[in-house]
Amino acid sequence: MILSSRVKEAQASVTLTVNEKIDQLNQNGVHVYNMTSGQLPFKPSSDFVQSILKQLNFLKSYQYAPISGVKELRTKFVSWYEQRRKVNLAEYDCIISNGSKHSIYNVLGALINPGDEVITLAPYWVSYPEMIKFWGGVPIVVKSHAFDAYTPSIEDIEKAVSPRTKAIIVNSPNNPAGLHYSSEWMKKFAAFLKDHEDLIVISDELYSELSYFDPRPRYFYQEDENLLKQTVIINGISKSFASTGLRIGYCISNPKLIAAMGKIQSQTTSGANSLIQRALLDVDFEEMNKYFEPVKEQLRQCSQLMMTSFRDAHMSHCYYQTNSAFYYLLDFSRMPFFDKLAKDEDHSEKIVQDILDKTGVALVPGTTFGFPNSARMSMTLELAPFKEALEKLMEFFTSK
Repeated sequence: MILSSRVKEAQASVTLTVNEKIDQLNQNGVHVYNMTSGQLPFKPSSDFVQSILKQLNFLKSYQYAPISGVKELRTKFVSWYEQRRKVNLAEYDCIISNGSKHSIYNVLGALINPGDEVITLAPYWVSYPEMIKFWGGVPIVVKSHAFDAYTPSIEDIEKAVSPRTKAIIVNSPNNPAGLHYSSEWMKKFAAFLKDHEDLIVISDELYSELSYFDPRPRYFYQEDENLLKQTVIINGISKSFASTGLRIGYCISNPKLIAAMGKIQSQTTSGANSLIQRALLDVDFEEMNKYFEPVKEQLRQCSQLMMTSFRDAHMSHCYYQTNSAFYYLLDFSRMPFFDKLAKDEDHSEKIVQDILDKTGVALVPGTTFGFPNSARMSMTLELAPFKEALEKLMEFFTSK
């Protein structure tokens, strides 16, 4: 059987591959400090769970959902966004998909022609380049640096724009860096967009409710609502409702794009999970802030432990302050152990494997996040094992 060139050229999701390896180690009785997770180790709020249980009694919960989502829920998502962002979305529409990844994939399918360029800001989420290429687009990477807290410069973004540039993906809060771009950066980005009215911005805001240090994330279109005309907002319940497995994502944008996405969805997956859509209608989204307070407190403590660990290991130069999501991007190239390695090669996968073999700590290689010689670390472990894992990591990092 001859597979398509499209599939043969695509890379498997490294985060899923790593987790399969960890599951195998656990089954073999090997203790692993799993710091790879892209999900919170908590059940959703009791209100949400009760709403799901209630909807189990209704026939509609088991039948096809409308292709673009339950209308009342689409309206609810738009209204909630208006309240959270203090912007007017009366002219915009919403589509509900099978997770935010599905939403992004459909957006790219509705926008990209073969050869169109899409700017991605490194470090980026692993699936962006693969999805762009799957639709025939060309990912153009704009790099950032650890000493700039992984924030790309507007000047470098400007240099990346060409006549073939169709869109730019902005992921704030960022996976894998665990931070959101500052309000000052968003102001500069808004000014940049005013000079590029044909450039479409896919604003991936999946982690926007998981901000644990002030100030909260702010977005470029809050500086000027006219920028909403060239904006595609992506969000979902995976992180903000601790419900990665329930697969509900959504997109807010102009009605023309939403209709095009609905056309793609109608011929591929059809509508998203009926039961969960109906359950979300009864959930007070504002109550989710109370649910996440203990989670945010743990993330604050983990962030402080990170700072203390780097300081005590005399590697303060390798530390940056996280403020949102639940990740930290480790830059190996700045650590003592890296001195014995070739500087012009990417050693991410080998280093991560060595760390797992010697310390039992599992990380995700940073190469597929667009950042060589690095690894993504998740801060979702409970505090005691998190501290133990950090101690083992610092011992590895300071070895020569």
